[in-house]
Amino acid sequence: MIVILKQNVSKEKLDAFVKHIKAQGPDIHFSEGAHTTILGLVGDTSRIDINLINQMDIVDSVRRISEPFKVVNRKFHPENSIITVDGKVRVGEKFAVIAGPCSVESEEQIIEVAERVKKAGATMLRGGAFKPRTSPYAFRGLKSDGIELLLEAKKVTGLPIVTELTSLANIDLFNDVDVIQVGARNMQNFDMLSELGKCDKPILLKRGLANTVQEWLMSAEYIAAGGNENIILCERGIRTFETATRNTLDLSCVPVLKEKTHLPVIVDPSHATGASRFVRPMSKAAVVSGADGLMIEVHNHPEKALCDGAQSVTPDQFDDIMTDVLRLCEIENR
Repeated sequence: MIVILKQNVSKEKLDAFVKHIKAQGPDIHFSEGAHTTILGLVGDTSRIDINLINQMDIVDSVRRISEPFKVVNRKFHPENSIITVDGKVRVGEKFAVIAGPCSVESEEQIIEVAERVKKAGATMLRGGAFKPRTSPYAFRGLKSDGIELLLEAKKVTGLPIVTELTSLANIDLFNDVDVIQVGARNMQNFDMLSELGKCDKPILLKRGLANTVQEWLMSAEYIAAGGNENIILCERGIRTFETATRNTLDLSCVPVLKEKTHLPVIVDPSHATGASRFVRPMSKAAVVSGADGLMIEVHNHPEKALCDGAQSVTPDQFDDIMTDVLRLCEIENR
């Protein structure tokens, strides 16, 4: 349920109204726009008398929300959310590009890639320290050493870092990480999502391997319900009957999400296609679809990569991608 207030409501009347609502059970989520204040009532609203609330002199209108997700619902928060990363990158306001290797492999590798992607225009550095792999025999990351190398690359370049948390047992190692990534396999790890709702770091929430948009938004709701609304959604392709690409990049979800939620949405064409030759065209398509940013895998020697080399572009290829992306952003006034 949402309650839209009239303009210029006094603090005394607002406090009295909030006290009245909370006494009946629901919690209240405030959303203040330039001209409108919306109160989102979260929880059991069955005892709320809509007709009574509508008659209150501070209330403009009342509406029930049929969707199960509330806090991340655009009806609760009509204006786009801007997620600030490390005090300098504002995702949702200006087009953001997260780039770097699938896995951190060495100090030389991560710093070389970080310097090249920054020069090309990337705004954040990605790199996997903990890698969830299908095979137990595959390279699973440098773990804590990988995070230390990412932090060293940040010192050299100034780029905020994004890396994946695969288990809550390792969360203390992420104190200096700028954006915590929740991978596709953990999209419905509700214990993890609830715990991340208690922290104040931005969370990059990837869509699950075969999840619907509503299931994805319900996962975001778990984080937001805990008090952390600093959420960036990332479309990374879903599993379908098609086998020509690693996954099927669902770019239609971008305008759908823009309609349903106020959270920013970025696109990962690397994991979606699984082939470096498709990253450039799908990156351009993502810009035109209305995405707020991209997440691209870049490796200085893809043929030697310990993880996902086939979908990683070289720094030179990334330069070309960024030339196209920045040109499109200018055309699209992004």
